Amino acid sequence: MGKRHSRSVLKAIGAVVSGLSLCLCLAGCGNGSSSEQASSGSSSSVAALEGVSATGQSGQKPTVTFKKPMDIKQSSYAVVIKGTGQQVEAGDRVCTQDIVYNARTGEVIDSTWEKNTPVCTLDLNSQVKPEYAKIFEAQKVGATIVFGIPGTGTPDSSTSSNAANAANSSDSYLSALTIVSVSRDLTRATGTAVANIPAGLPKVTLAKNGAPSIDMNNYKPTGQLVSQTLIQGEGATLQADQTAVVKYTGWLLSNGKQFDSTWSKGDTSVDLQLSQTVKGFQQGLVGQKVGSQVLLIIPPDLGYGSTANGSIPANSTLVFVVDILGAYNS
Repeated sequence: MGKRHSRSVLKAIGAVVSGLSLCLCLAGCGNGSSSEQASSGSSSSVAALEGVSATGQSGQKPTVTFKKPMDIKQSSYAVVIKGTGQQVEAGDRVCTQDIVYNARTGEVIDSTWEKNTPVCTLDLNSQVKPEYAKIFEAQKVGATIVFGIPGTGTPDSSTSSNAANAANSSDSYLSALTIVSVSRDLTRATGTAVANIPAGLPKVTLAKNGAPSIDMNNYKPTGQLVSQTLIQGEGATLQADQTAVVKYTGWLLSNGKQFDSTWSKGDTSVDLQLSQTVKGFQQGLVGQKVGSQVLLIIPPDLGYGSTANGSIPANSTLVFVVDILGAYNS
């Protein structure tokens, strides 16, 4: 079983690691009191999951035991192995290894352990409900938490994947998440301002909070991609197969009109899987370091080409200022 199937199954059962279980994404999760969980960080709005245990070392693949069939009535959790590493804190990005079980049969639906492919999409700052974030914030790296996931109804016959189809059934599921590492995304580019930027490029000005504005400076497009580092970060180097955590603003070179900006959407960052972005974004950001700010001038053939995209006309040259705030394997 591999990472691709794990993500599809977790998503199908409402347990993508950015959500963990259907409850993390929906309002009105199940109520219940905690028992053993109280000593490991309980949440008054998330039920205790009874009848599940595990053996194994902190941070290693656990052996999870439960009596089959297990009927899970509501979203719930149990801390089955305590962590011994770094304390998880509010705002952390948490990387986990996951095993998903069918609670009726005990079958392992998927696992990230076999290929050692931890998933790092769990951002406690923005991607989970507060009561679930508190569960993680009470743990240390190495902890294994088992989440009980109620059945979602009848199978979805339109789903081609057998695993994903099974995950849409009325069966309940257990998702055993082991915290293997934590990190913290930046809030804006930080590093050393680059000297000797070519004078003919568009001029970027930053507000106090880091939001960029731009003067196109009568720049004439060359048809070639421009990737100019404005601030040199000191973090990890961004790889082509990673997801980049970024803040950005995009403009049309032709008239300087802004067509998109994360800064105007509550000063939030976004996670962009580079392989799914336009080629100019991929080519312009890969090799840059976390913490950097990059000016991208993307010609039409590396952008949206001859096809209009929303407020972006066909054959547009695009200008972006991108703050790279984090990177993780997706």
